[in-house]
Amino acid sequence: MEKKLTPEEARKRIEELRQQIIYHEKKYYVDNDPQISDYEFDQLMAELKRLEEAFPEFITPDSPTQRIGEQPVEGFPTIEHRWPMLSIENCYDVDGLREFDERIKKLLPDEKIEYVAELKIDGVSMSIRYNGGKYQQAVTRGDGFRGDDVTAQVKTIRSLPLTISLTEDVEVRGEVYLPYKSFKKINEEREKNGELPFANPRNATAGSIRLLDPREVARRRLDIFLYYIFINGQEMPSQWENLQQLKKLGFKINPHSRLCQNIEEVISYHREWTEKRDSLDYDVDGVVVKVNSTRQRQILGATAKSPRWAIAFKFPARQATTRIKDIIIQVGRTGALTPVAILEPVQISGTTISRCTLHNEEELKRKDIRIGDYVLLERSGDVIPHIVSVMKERRNGQEKPFVWPKKCPICHSTLYKEEDEAISRCLNPSCPARIRESIIHFASRRAMNIEGLGEALVDQLLASGLVKKIPDLYRLRYEDLIQLERMGPKSARNLLDNIEESKSRELWRLIFALGIRHVGEKMAQTLARRYKDLDRLAAASEDDLMQIEGIGPEVAKGIVFFFAQPENRKLLKELKEAGLKFKETEKESSPRPLEGLTFVLTGTLSSMTRDEAKERIEQLGGNVSSSVTSKTDYLVVGEEPGSKLAKARELGVKIINEKEFLSLLGQR
Repeated sequence: MEKKLTPEEARKRIEELRQQIIYHEKKYYVDNDPQISDYEFDQLMAELKRLEEAFPEFITPDSPTQRIGEQPVEGFPTIEHRWPMLSIENCYDVDGLREFDERIKKLLPDEKIEYVAELKIDGVSMSIRYNGGKYQQAVTRGDGFRGDDVTAQVKTIRSLPLTISLTEDVEVRGEVYLPYKSFKKINEEREKNGELPFANPRNATAGSIRLLDPREVARRRLDIFLYYIFINGQEMPSQWENLQQLKKLGFKINPHSRLCQNIEEVISYHREWTEKRDSLDYDVDGVVVKVNSTRQRQILGATAKSPRWAIAFKFPARQATTRIKDIIIQVGRTGALTPVAILEPVQISGTTISRCTLHNEEELKRKDIRIGDYVLLERSGDVIPHIVSVMKERRNGQEKPFVWPKKCPICHSTLYKEEDEAISRCLNPSCPARIRESIIHFASRRAMNIEGLGEALVDQLLASGLVKKIPDLYRLRYEDLIQLERMGPKSARNLLDNIEESKSRELWRLIFALGIRHVGEKMAQTLARRYKDLDRLAAASEDDLMQIEGIGPEVAKGIVFFFAQPENRKLLKELKEAGLKFKETEKESSPRPLEGLTFVLTGTLSSMTRDEAKERIEQLGGNVSSSVTSKTDYLVVGEEPGSKLAKARELGVKIINEKEFLSLLGQR
């Protein structure tokens, strides 16, 4: 329960909050250097709003609660909006959404309430006017009452029509955003030029739209979704009809918007997209919920800041602020040293994050990351969390720069670093850390697929001395395994059966399992098809290898280097003696009906997992891509498909269902 404040205490806290919010607004919107997460900023704003409601005598015109958006920046003419572009209140849980629904029902008693649920695009709000059917003007939301004239910049957005079929006075509103692919490319260029990368796609969008040179804006490949239309100042009878009218006129609307009959359907929509949002190629941070009826919206009206008929139901946060407690070094199976930050545990998207990779020594130095620093952490989907920025202004002098080791922290061997590489490596093949990671990789599902041999069991086998290197797996005995903790008779027999079964895996799996640098699954499959014999591959020269499409000097050098090492030749000899298959069978080298075809998968298949489908396609010569392009041959659609389906339709890609897919695989 919050402590009840005296008027003087409230005045001081209100002033403190205002200063913090103004500071963080500038860091986010102007400096592109956010110092706290969006969620933390929203909490500051919510506290200020509560205090001002409790002590209205302290509300001033310049309070952040009385301002709708960021101030227009210098360098662009300022244009007044014909009617305000209000911001939308946020809620973070189902209870908050139900409270919103109850407020609507009280204000509209005995009326049926429909809602339109739209994905909340994390971009820059825009008002665009057409006159006589021609594009006329684009203005940012700004402070809600006036914004920046960015007509020339917005004109570069290819998906925005420059002419429409209506000759009346038309205003459309929407969100300019940056697809992930464009965001990644921009940051790569900035880092190459020695500039700080943008913290997130929204900041990159805001920075791009304010470039004075429209040619530079065009290079950024911005995009836009529209959601409101006013014809001679009037909306359509409903929000759903607004969207349909926009689509009819050739504007790009988000294909995932949904008309909901009640708040329960909205909750279901939010739950669905909480899980599916990472299938999109742009950033969304919640669901905007709007009363559908225009008549009802007019009755509900708005406060000075927000419409009463809409709310943003946010997704769980993907950014958070935390502190680095320590920095340690991990040694991988190739000997690569990776710095890892040990964090004060923090929740992001419902997951507790307590560590994150810092990539390499150069990344550590470039971002000047120190033990004790406060950092802004971000996590997208299943991607490992990463540090967006260091909050250097929160330093107190107690932070310690990390000293890069001169020797391997595990086996104390001298480290090696190639001239053009950012990664230091331990070259000792007997390094315990390398052996552990090599065994885990060797046994993994995409390699030799030894079911039951996970990290915990590998650690037990190494600690007990039963396994010291990969070939020792094939020498394990039942009587040894049964002595291990939590290893029962059935588990021991199953493990030995799975190890025995792995001896007959396809040749490409063995090549991939060896952990040859630069050789992933697809390259392993290419090598297996070309040589059909591991001994022949081991004897190949760099010139031989470079005759294969997709293999350049660096990859060829890495393969030859691997097979030239005495310890690796010994490894192959022992694996061969253990009975592993070194040659591709006639069946495996038979015709490949999907050769050269590219597939994309979306939705859930009932007959197999996504990984199993990928494996079957690749076995038959096909390729699997994560995104739909004009080069995609087939989109395989399962239950509850994502945005890839709309993209495939847009590009004219052939769409097949699960039954048709199984037919292509030769299954009925």
